[in-house]
Amino acid sequence: MTSILNFIEAMGKYDFLQTAMITATMVGIMSGLIGSFIILRGMSLMGDAVSHAVLPGVAVAFMFNLNLLIGASIFGVLAAILIGFVATHSKLKTDTSIGVIFSAFYALGFILISLAESATNLHHILFGNVLAVSDNDLISTTVVLAIVILFVVVFYKELLVTSFDETYAKTYGLNTTLVHYSLMIVLTLVTVSALQTVGIILVVAMLITPAATAFLWTDRMHVLLLLSASLGIVAAVGGLYASYTFNWASGPAIVLVSAIIFGISFVVSPKQGLLFKQKPKTAPAAVTLKEELDA
Repeated sequence: MTSILNFIEAMGKYDFLQTAMITATMVGIMSGLIGSFIILRGMSLMGDAVSHAVLPGVAVAFMFNLNLLIGASIFGVLAAILIGFVATHSKLKTDTSIGVIFSAFYALGFILISLAESATNLHHILFGNVLAVSDNDLISTTVVLAIVILFVVVFYKELLVTSFDETYAKTYGLNTTLVHYSLMIVLTLVTVSALQTVGIILVVAMLITPAATAFLWTDRMHVLLLLSASLGIVAAVGGLYASYTFNWASGPAIVLVSAIIFGISFVVSPKQGLLFKQKPKTAPAAVTLKEELDA
């Protein structure tokens, strides 16, 4: 109890801690929202690929003194396009093309960082340092959060239909390729925004874990989005508290809190928990989708 009061007192006293809390909370929200669509589409590996593929963009931004968001976004989108191109124009499956492209980009990033003599920043790039977030980082994160919320609100039905059943979406007249790459662009922006908070290695955990936890509790997409974003906030606040109180690295602390919440939910959730697991529903995806669209 004393440590909680000390943390609250420190929040009111130190500006850097307030900035860190606001930034981590926004990252938790945007990660939860986009992560919900990522897990429904079975694209967890793609989230991992994009998070690693932005490393050369970060290095180039360091070398030419550019905004990290610009450099990383370019390479993240390029990686997503190359993965889709290789998978479409070869007999290789998507997971294979993901492995080839993201590992190549990741290796290129390390080489560029060594050339730029930015090794001192490598630890923060890989694992994040939310306590060192600048005002510019806060502004860029706010802009990305606004883009994410606008994207989800405006294209909610398109994302919903393509996430549940791509074949049904095509018969529905949707351009599934356009929706896919639009989601990849937004995913890249979220990934870059989370670099300062949890780092490249752990950003995929913030994209997947809160959404996976929420999925254990609900079948409704709108509830999944709200719950996933809320769990992202809880993980951010809890991780920052643990980081401040126990002197842990901020990124791993946030991810660890999120993983603990998932572990508890995996055991006790009424929908799919080990203790109260329900029988699986046999309703076809189209019926579930229709219910969601009518909700």
